[in-house]
Amino acid sequence: MWALVTASPTTRLVASSVTARLDRTEGTTDGPAGLIGLLPAPTGSICFVRGDRGFVGWGVHARFTATGPDAAARIQEWFAQVQAGLTVTDPIAEAGTGPLAFVSLGFDDTDVAVAVVPQVVVGRTAHGTFVTRIGPAGESAPDAGLPVPAPIRGPGRIRYTDDGSVAGFTQAVTAATDRIRRGELDKVVLAHDLVATAARTVDERLLLARLAADYPGCWTFDVQGLVGASPELLIRRQGRHIASRVLAGTAWPGHADAAVAAELMRSPKDVAEHAYAVRSVSEVLAPACDHLDVPDRPTPLELANLTHLSTDITGRLGEIAPTALELAARLHPTAAVGGSPTPVARQVIRELEPMNRGRYAAPVGWIDGRGDGEFAIALRCAQVDGRTVRLLAGCGIVADSDPETEAREAQIKMVPIRHALESTR
Repeated sequence: MWALVTASPTTRLVASSVTARLDRTEGTTDGPAGLIGLLPAPTGSICFVRGDRGFVGWGVHARFTATGPDAAARIQEWFAQVQAGLTVTDPIAEAGTGPLAFVSLGFDDTDVAVAVVPQVVVGRTAHGTFVTRIGPAGESAPDAGLPVPAPIRGPGRIRYTDDGSVAGFTQAVTAATDRIRRGELDKVVLAHDLVATAARTVDERLLLARLAADYPGCWTFDVQGLVGASPELLIRRQGRHIASRVLAGTAWPGHADAAVAAELMRSPKDVAEHAYAVRSVSEVLAPACDHLDVPDRPTPLELANLTHLSTDITGRLGEIAPTALELAARLHPTAAVGGSPTPVARQVIRELEPMNRGRYAAPVGWIDGRGDGEFAIALRCAQVDGRTVRLLAGCGIVADSDPETEAREAQIKMVPIRHALESTR
């Protein structure tokens, strides 16, 4: 095992990166549970999986943190420097092969963004399963076996501490609706947190496996202990082709309930909230694209416990194509997680939210050396730190939002993480 390295933007780590097809006899990788089942240790996992596709990783070849409005640009520069120090062997040469950086940006400029280049990444795409290993030059054997995962142990009894966050949240919603009615802004997204304390150190793999099984249509992720299953794809870039899934407007129960979906589609509040989010994404993507397809109206997206209004945007970038990380940074924060107008909404969040978001509701995903990648919005998530798990959830607030209803919605959005914690004792 090579030593953890914390790199500056100009650090060059001389090493080799070797990508090869994975011998399926080493263990099944079918489905998200198969990929997640390869993770060897309770903590330090890297994961970005949806259905039977995605990536898991472990070990740290290089790590970088940044704050400020240029955090994504500095991470992009750092990753280029890391790649410059690698001798890359990649006969597959597809999106997601070769060295990958997994990135979790901070929500606000003062929040810390994290990027990690793992030593080992196992990926599964439409074209098969492969492994990329990074190590000292000449020592990355393409046929090396995968480690045997350590036994998984449940977290034991879970205790929750609210510390008045729900009361603070409802007060913030009341203040926000007053400001919206005064015409200061159209929409703001407000969030609150809930702290869970486990009897034992939380094994991130347990949460990942449960989330992937319960929400196979979501992007299950883990970067530096931020674990979740997001239904919202911020951006996918493969060559010049891009896609984004915008979610805003929520109702419950969401399990195969046609009446709930129909009511949501007729709700002026939710339709207006969704329109703000779609416009915020399309206005950012349009200047970078030769063509952008934005559907005229949303469709309902039913999850296990919620139904959302959803719009899938697709497009083709121009010849000068920004990387996936650059696009994610331009898009963040969308109106779905920030508000509208964006500058005013961000200031209202700073003033009214009784906590710092950290990396919640910010882009999380991966980027390769070609600039391709995928970024979800870090939703339905929690920050895991030993025995402590900090859950976060938020809601879009407009003029006629009801504080108690919004608080209930936020609590329902915490159900995926709570269920994953409580079902793995």
